[in-house]
Amino acid sequence: MSRDIESNHNITFDCKYHVVFCPKYRRKVLVDSVETRLKELLLEKAAEIHSEIVEMEIMPDHVHLLIKCDPQYGIHKVVKQLKGYTSRILRDEFKSLKSRLPSLWTNSYFVATVGTVQLDVVKKYIEEQKSR
Repeated sequence: MSRDIESNHNITFDCKYHVVFCPKYRRKVLVDSVETRLKELLLEKAAEIHSEIVEMEIMPDHVHLLIKCDPQYGIHKVVKQLKGYTSRILRDEFKSLKSRLPSLWTNSYFVATVGTVQLDVVKKYIEEQKSR
């Protein structure tokens, strides 16, 4: 994969992050129509906050994302926005999520930077999650 360098008029960057987060109590609620809607919402919100989801896979009890974002905005803000937005909408649209969980997501998440050399390996890992 070639480098995808970007600029925000102050800095030039190529920042990608592997992010993993889970529903509260690691409940297996991210299935069927919830999974489909979650993917739509994540892509929608990412575009709104000027970040990009390069790759994504939704497992029943966790989410894998490969996110590209401006380092001045920061990955923490991106994750916070994605989790907050999806939680609010999914809990409104799927009442079972409201009754089974006090909040949709745990407060924590995993994040690791991804270098250009590792990028293809991480993409493949995320793509193959369901076939494991």
